[in-house]
Amino acid sequence: MSNNKTAVSSKLVKTRVVLRDRKLSKHVPKTYRLTRSRLLSMLNRYGMVYVKPDTGSLGVGVMRVEKRGKSYRYHSGLNKHTFSAFRGMYASLQQHTGKRLYLVQKGIHVLRYKGRPVDFRVMIQKSPSRCWEPTGTVARVAHPRKAVTNGSQGGTIYPAADMIRPVGGSAQSRRILKHMDRLAVRTAAQFGRAYPAMNELGLDIALDRKLTPWILEVNTRPDPCPFTKLTNKRSITKIVAYGKAYGRRYCLNCSKAKRAPKA
Repeated sequence: MSNNKTAVSSKLVKTRVVLRDRKLSKHVPKTYRLTRSRLLSMLNRYGMVYVKPDTGSLGVGVMRVEKRGKSYRYHSGLNKHTFSAFRGMYASLQQHTGKRLYLVQKGIHVLRYKGRPVDFRVMIQKSPSRCWEPTGTVARVAHPRKAVTNGSQGGTIYPAADMIRPVGGSAQSRRILKHMDRLAVRTAAQFGRAYPAMNELGLDIALDRKLTPWILEVNTRPDPCPFTKLTNKRSITKIVAYGKAYGRRYCLNCSKAKRAPKA
């Protein structure tokens, strides 16, 4: 397929691109269009899911929905809502979703730091020699009262290894980060076939409690802001240089994301 797009907004379309690769598909949580029956069946099966708009960024509109015993609850922004029945919960949820297309995704029980969810942003770009190259990975720790990790939602940015090493040790941390890079390269190859004009991707990857990586989302206009919060400037320097080579200019005014406190 020949396509001159450099960005794709639909999360469902992007998920389907990744799913074309059998190896990658094993790392993608089940993701569907949100319907009442689909949400109920996935809650009965998994106990926890994420509901998110098909288009949009920065974690806006993403909600964690859970079934606990006979009760249901969802977490939206700083607020948690609890219901005794699915009907009431779904009616309340619809006040947020309106008529927009939303998706429901199997919830991954991710690594946590001080009780807060952690995920990772892997940046991959076309190098000046036009080869896909991973240019940086950061860890994002959610705001203490939020379910999403985005820096724009008050998340805190850490070096990726700092979040893996305490759980898996140094050697496993290096292996996992290399595995994330390989997933990014494979994902970029898929997008490169579908959209040859594409130059950059940002993968949101979570690690479950067994340290298995899961591709939660692929961003085709990734914000390099989190990398400005790292003490080591190697990644952000390379990201900006590669972006400049293919004509992208970044706004690096990153006021909402927090820098990790010094150890």
